[in-house]
Amino acid sequence: MADIVQLESPDGDSATVHLHGATVTSWICKGQEMLFVSEKAVFDGKKAIRGGIPVVFPNFGPWSLGPQHGFARTSQWTVCQQPMEENGQTSAVFVLEDSESTRQMWDYKFKVMYEVTVGKHHLKTTITVENKDEKSFEFTTLFHTYFRVPDVTKTTVSGLKGLTYVDKVLGGNIFTESNDPVKINGYTDRVYHNSPSEHKITNVGSANSDITLWKENFPDTVVWNPWAQKAIAMSDFGDNEYPNMLCVEAGYVNKPFVLEPGKKFEAQQTFSCSCV
Repeated sequence: MADIVQLESPDGDSATVHLHGATVTSWICKGQEMLFVSEKAVFDGKKAIRGGIPVVFPNFGPWSLGPQHGFARTSQWTVCQQPMEENGQTSAVFVLEDSESTRQMWDYKFKVMYEVTVGKHHLKTTITVENKDEKSFEFTTLFHTYFRVPDVTKTTVSGLKGLTYVDKVLGGNIFTESNDPVKINGYTDRVYHNSPSEHKITNVGSANSDITLWKENFPDTVVWNPWAQKAIAMSDFGDNEYPNMLCVEAGYVNKPFVLEPGKKFEAQQTFSCSCV
Protein backbone atom coordinates (compact mmCIF):
# COMPACT_ATOMS: atom_id res chain seq x y z
CA MET A 1 0.00 0.00 0.00
CA ALA A 2 1.26 3.45 -0.91
CA ASP A 3 0.23 4.88 2.45
CA ILE A 4 2.30 2.35 4.42
CA VAL A 5 6.05 2.60 5.02
CA GLN A 6 7.95 -0.45 6.24
CA LEU A 7 11.25 -0.18 8.11
CA GLU A 8 13.43 -3.21 8.79
CA SER A 9 16.68 -3.18 10.70
CA PRO A 10 19.57 -5.50 9.73
CA ASP A 11 18.87 -7.79 12.70
CA GLY A 12 15.27 -8.33 11.58
CA ASP A 13 13.34 -6.06 13.94
CA SER A 14 10.84 -3.91 12.08
CA ALA A 15 8.37 -1.04 12.25
CA THR A 16 5.39 -0.04 10.15
CA VAL A 17 4.28 3.57 9.72
CA HIS A 18 0.90 4.59 8.32
CA LEU A 19 1.01 7.96 6.56
CA HIS A 20 -2.37 8.80 8.08
CA GLY A 21 -1.16 10.53 11.21
CA ALA A 22 2.38 9.20 10.63
CA THR A 23 1.14 6.54 13.04
CA VAL A 24 3.55 3.74 13.90
CA THR A 25 1.19 0.75 13.76
CA SER A 26 3.69 -2.05 14.40
CA TRP A 27 6.98 -2.62 16.15
CA ILE A 28 8.29 -6.17 15.93
CA CYS A 29 11.09 -6.86 18.41
CA LYS A 30 12.71 -10.28 18.18
CA GLY A 31 9.56 -11.68 16.58
CA GLN A 32 7.16 -10.11 19.09
CA GLU A 33 4.59 -7.42 18.33
CA MET A 34 5.04 -4.80 21.03
CA LEU A 35 2.32 -2.33 20.01
CA PHE A 36 -1.44 -2.66 20.35
CA VAL A 37 -3.82 -1.74 17.53
CA SER A 38 -7.50 -2.35 18.14
CA GLU A 39 -9.27 -4.95 16.05
CA LYS A 40 -11.88 -2.23 15.48
CA ALA A 41 -9.42 0.50 14.47
CA VAL A 42 -10.70 2.55 11.53
CA PHE A 43 -8.44 3.10 8.52
CA ASP A 44 -10.58 5.53 6.56
CA GLY A 45 -8.05 8.34 6.26
CA LYS A 46 -10.22 10.52 8.50
CA LYS A 47 -10.48 9.07 12.00
CA ALA A 48 -7.37 8.70 14.16
CA ILE A 49 -5.99 5.16 14.19
CA ARG A 50 -6.86 3.49 17.49
CA GLY A 51 -3.51 2.10 18.54
CA GLY A 52 0.17 2.14 17.71
CA ILE A 53 1.82 5.53 18.30
CA PRO A 54 -0.44 8.40 17.21
CA VAL A 55 1.29 11.81 17.15
CA VAL A 56 -0.53 14.42 19.26
CA PHE A 57 0.02 17.99 18.00
CA PRO A 58 -0.62 20.92 18.43
CA ASN A 59 -2.93 20.18 21.35
CA PHE A 60 -3.26 17.44 23.94
CA GLY A 61 -6.80 16.70 25.10
CA PRO A 62 -10.05 18.49 24.20
CA TRP A 63 -9.44 21.46 21.91
CA SER A 64 -11.74 24.40 21.29
CA LEU A 65 -10.13 25.08 17.89
CA GLY A 66 -10.35 21.60 16.40
CA PRO A 67 -10.40 17.85 17.05
CA GLN A 68 -9.30 16.36 20.35
CA HIS A 69 -5.52 15.84 20.46
CA GLY A 70 -5.05 18.18 17.50
CA PHE A 71 -4.87 17.51 13.77
CA ALA A 72 -1.50 15.76 13.36
CA ARG A 73 -2.90 12.28 14.07
CA THR A 74 -5.67 12.75 11.48
CA SER A 75 -3.56 14.45 8.80
CA GLN A 76 -1.91 12.80 5.81
CA TRP A 77 1.85 13.10 6.25
CA THR A 78 4.47 13.03 3.49
CA VAL A 79 7.57 10.86 3.32
CA CYS A 80 10.56 13.19 3.53
CA GLN A 81 13.17 10.43 3.65
CA GLN A 82 12.53 6.86 2.57
CA PRO A 83 13.79 4.11 4.90
CA MET A 84 17.58 4.24 4.97
CA GLU A 85 19.95 1.87 6.76
CA GLU A 86 22.93 3.25 8.63
CA ASN A 87 24.95 2.00 11.61
CA GLY A 88 22.82 -1.08 12.09
CA GLN A 89 19.50 0.73 12.19
CA THR A 90 16.93 1.94 9.69
CA SER A 91 15.28 5.38 9.72
CA ALA A 92 12.57 7.17 7.78
CA VAL A 93 11.45 10.79 8.09
CA PHE A 94 7.93 12.16 7.67
CA VAL A 95 6.79 15.76 7.38
CA LEU A 96 3.61 17.73 8.06
CA GLU A 97 3.30 21.40 7.13
CA ASP A 98 0.55 23.94 7.55
CA SER A 99 -2.20 23.92 4.97
CA GLU A 100 -5.41 25.78 4.33
CA SER A 101 -7.31 23.30 6.51
CA THR A 102 -4.85 23.53 9.43
CA ARG A 103 -4.75 27.34 9.25
CA GLN A 104 -8.54 27.45 9.48
CA MET A 105 -8.19 25.79 12.89
CA TRP A 106 -4.81 27.07 14.01
CA ASP A 107 -3.57 30.07 12.05
CA TYR A 108 0.19 29.53 12.06
CA LYS A 109 2.86 28.48 9.59
CA PHE A 110 4.80 25.47 10.82
CA LYS A 111 6.76 22.41 9.80
CA VAL A 112 6.83 19.18 11.79
CA MET A 113 9.47 16.56 11.06
CA TYR A 114 8.98 13.08 12.50
CA GLU A 115 11.78 10.54 12.39
CA VAL A 116 11.19 6.86 13.12
CA THR A 117 14.22 4.62 13.70
CA VAL A 118 14.22 0.88 14.30
CA GLY A 119 17.37 -0.96 15.40
CA LYS A 120 18.34 -4.05 17.32
CA HIS A 121 15.74 -4.33 20.09
CA HIS A 122 14.91 -0.61 20.04
CA LEU A 123 12.57 1.90 18.46
CA LYS A 124 13.17 5.66 18.49
CA THR A 125 10.74 8.40 17.50
CA THR A 126 11.81 12.05 17.25
CA ILE A 127 9.61 15.08 16.64
CA THR A 128 10.93 18.46 15.50
CA VAL A 129 8.54 21.42 15.36
CA GLU A 130 9.66 24.50 13.42
CA ASN A 131 7.92 27.86 13.66
CA LYS A 132 7.86 29.22 10.11
CA ASP A 133 5.60 32.12 11.03
CA GLU A 134 6.42 35.71 11.90
CA LYS A 135 4.71 35.38 15.27
CA SER A 136 5.27 33.00 18.17
CA PHE A 137 2.89 30.15 18.85
CA GLU A 138 2.33 27.71 21.68
CA PHE A 139 1.47 24.03 21.55
CA THR A 140 1.40 20.78 23.46
CA THR A 141 2.58 17.50 21.98
CA LEU A 142 2.74 13.83 22.94
CA PHE A 143 3.43 10.33 21.62
CA HIS A 144 0.24 8.41 22.44
CA THR A 145 1.89 4.96 22.62
CA TYR A 146 -0.34 1.88 22.97
CA PHE A 147 1.57 -1.14 24.27
CA ARG A 148 0.31 -4.66 23.70
CA VAL A 149 0.25 -6.58 26.99
CA PRO A 150 -0.88 -10.11 27.91
CA ASP A 151 -2.61 -8.94 31.13
CA VAL A 152 -2.68 -5.27 32.07
CA THR A 153 -3.11 -6.09 35.77
CA LYS A 154 0.34 -7.71 35.66
CA THR A 155 2.00 -4.82 33.83
CA THR A 156 3.80 -2.18 35.91
CA VAL A 157 5.30 1.24 35.25
CA SER A 158 8.29 2.47 37.26
CA GLY A 159 9.62 5.94 37.96
CA LEU A 160 6.38 7.61 39.01
CA LYS A 161 6.57 7.52 42.82
CA GLY A 162 6.50 10.92 44.45
CA LEU A 163 5.27 12.71 41.33
CA THR A 164 2.22 14.93 41.26
CA TYR A 165 -0.39 13.94 38.71
CA VAL A 166 -3.74 15.09 37.39
CA ASP A 167 -6.26 12.28 37.77
CA LYS A 168 -8.84 12.71 35.02
CA VAL A 169 -10.84 9.81 36.42
CA LEU A 170 -11.27 11.69 39.70
CA GLY A 171 -12.42 15.02 38.34
CA GLY A 172 -9.03 16.38 37.34
CA ASN A 173 -7.87 16.62 40.93
CA ILE A 174 -4.17 16.57 41.71
CA PHE A 175 -2.58 13.78 43.73
CA THR A 176 0.89 12.54 44.64
CA GLU A 177 1.85 9.05 43.50
CA SER A 178 2.73 6.77 46.41
CA ASN A 179 3.31 3.53 44.49
CA ASP A 180 6.44 2.23 42.81
CA PRO A 181 5.90 0.59 40.48
CA VAL A 182 2.39 1.68 39.47
CA LYS A 183 -0.09 -1.13 38.77
CA ILE A 184 -3.31 -0.89 36.77
CA ASN A 185 -6.47 -2.29 38.34
CA GLY A 186 -9.20 -0.12 36.84
CA TYR A 187 -10.00 2.87 34.66
CA THR A 188 -6.80 4.95 34.62
CA ASP A 189 -6.17 8.37 33.05
CA ARG A 190 -3.31 10.23 34.71
CA VAL A 191 -0.95 12.99 33.63
CA TYR A 192 2.26 12.83 35.66
CA HIS A 193 4.26 16.06 35.86
CA ASN A 194 8.05 16.44 35.75
CA SER A 195 8.59 12.73 35.32
CA PRO A 196 12.08 11.24 35.07
CA SER A 197 13.75 10.52 31.74
CA GLU A 198 13.41 6.76 32.20
CA HIS A 199 10.53 4.38 32.91
CA LYS A 200 10.49 0.60 32.96
CA ILE A 201 7.32 -1.07 31.74
CA THR A 202 7.03 -4.77 32.58
CA ASN A 203 5.14 -7.61 30.91
CA VAL A 204 4.80 -6.21 27.40
CA GLY A 205 4.34 -8.20 24.19
CA SER A 206 3.44 -11.87 24.08
CA ALA A 207 6.35 -13.23 26.11
CA ASN A 208 6.25 -10.86 29.09
CA SER A 209 9.15 -8.72 27.91
CA ASP A 210 10.22 -5.54 29.66
CA ILE A 211 10.43 -2.18 27.92
CA THR A 212 12.69 0.65 29.01
CA LEU A 213 11.41 4.05 27.90
CA TRP A 214 13.90 6.92 27.65
CA LYS A 215 12.60 10.37 26.84
CA GLU A 216 14.21 13.71 26.11
CA ASN A 217 12.46 17.09 26.39
CA PHE A 218 9.21 15.36 27.30
CA PRO A 219 8.65 16.43 30.94
CA ASP A 220 5.35 14.59 31.37
CA THR A 221 4.11 11.00 31.28
CA VAL A 222 0.51 9.93 30.69
CA VAL A 223 -0.78 6.51 31.77
CA TRP A 224 -4.14 5.42 30.32
CA ASN A 225 -6.40 2.39 30.19
CA PRO A 226 -10.14 2.81 29.47
CA TRP A 227 -11.25 -0.31 31.36
CA ALA A 228 -14.59 -1.98 30.66
CA GLN A 229 -17.09 0.87 30.83
CA LYS A 230 -15.10 3.30 28.68
CA ALA A 231 -14.11 0.54 26.25
CA ILE A 232 -17.76 -0.18 25.51
CA ALA A 233 -18.35 3.50 24.80
CA MET A 234 -15.69 3.64 22.04
CA SER A 235 -16.85 2.47 18.62
CA ASP A 236 -13.29 1.85 17.41
CA PHE A 237 -12.20 -0.19 20.42
CA GLY A 238 -13.22 -3.76 21.18
CA ASP A 239 -15.32 -4.20 24.32
CA ASN A 240 -12.96 -6.84 25.70
CA GLU A 241 -9.62 -5.47 24.49
CA TYR A 242 -8.73 -3.30 27.48
CA PRO A 243 -6.93 -6.11 29.42
CA ASN A 244 -4.46 -6.38 26.54
CA MET A 245 -3.27 -2.78 26.22
CA LEU A 246 -1.71 0.02 28.22
CA CYS A 247 -0.86 3.51 27.05
CA VAL A 248 2.33 5.00 28.49
CA GLU A 249 2.79 8.33 26.75
CA ALA A 250 5.75 10.72 26.72
CA GLY A 251 4.67 14.31 26.26
CA TYR A 252 4.98 18.03 26.74
CA VAL A 253 1.44 18.60 27.98
CA ASN A 254 1.25 20.07 31.48
CA LYS A 255 1.83 23.52 30.08
CA PRO A 256 2.23 24.72 26.48
CA PHE A 257 5.63 25.19 24.89
CA VAL A 258 6.09 28.67 23.42
CA LEU A 259 8.02 28.58 20.13
CA GLU A 260 9.41 31.83 18.77
CA PRO A 261 9.52 32.62 15.03
CA GLY A 262 12.28 30.76 13.20
CA LYS A 263 13.01 28.49 16.18
CA LYS A 264 12.72 24.72 16.54
CA PHE A 265 11.52 22.39 19.29
CA GLU A 266 12.81 18.81 19.41
CA ALA A 267 11.86 15.90 21.63
CA GLN A 268 12.26 12.15 21.39
CA GLN A 269 11.60 8.81 23.00
CA THR A 270 13.40 5.51 22.71
CA PHE A 271 12.00 2.10 23.60
CA SER A 272 14.44 -0.67 24.39
CA CYS A 273 13.05 -4.18 24.54
CA SER A 274 14.45 -6.83 26.86
CA CYS A 275 13.06 -9.73 24.86
CA VAL A 276 12.78 -13.10 26.53
